[in-house]
Amino acid sequence: METKKTGYAQKKIGMPTKRYCQMLDLYNDPQLIKDYMDCHSPEKAWPEISAGIREVGILEMEIYIVDNHLFMIVDTPLDFDWDESFGKLASLERQAEWEDYVAKFQIVKPGSASAEKWTLMERMFKLLD
Repeated sequence: METKKTGYAQKKIGMPTKRYCQMLDLYNDPQLIKDYMDCHSPEKAWPEISAGIREVGILEMEIYIVDNHLFMIVDTPLDFDWDESFGKLASLERQAEWEDYVAKFQIVKPGSASAEKWTLMERMFKLLD
């Protein structure tokens, strides 16, 4: 079983990729955090949202949590254009509905698209060969 102590297996994508990292905070309410995690479970995640993420060219996406802080990793092809792809994502079926639904858990401005909620992070360290 994968856990924070045993680590998480990564799939091999088989092509050169680039990575984006983002952060976002949830309201610091244990029930809201539990409900947020629950709506992202494989059984309850909206299939249209996962399909849209793939449709705009995202190869892999993971969200990690500590307390009420979220960290997202997004892996894409090298030619991925962030602004163009997230503009397209915002226009896809049920995406705005999903963003409004999850906003009740997130410390964000109501009506915000995903790219407006999540803060892109700057890499400050990389282990060199």
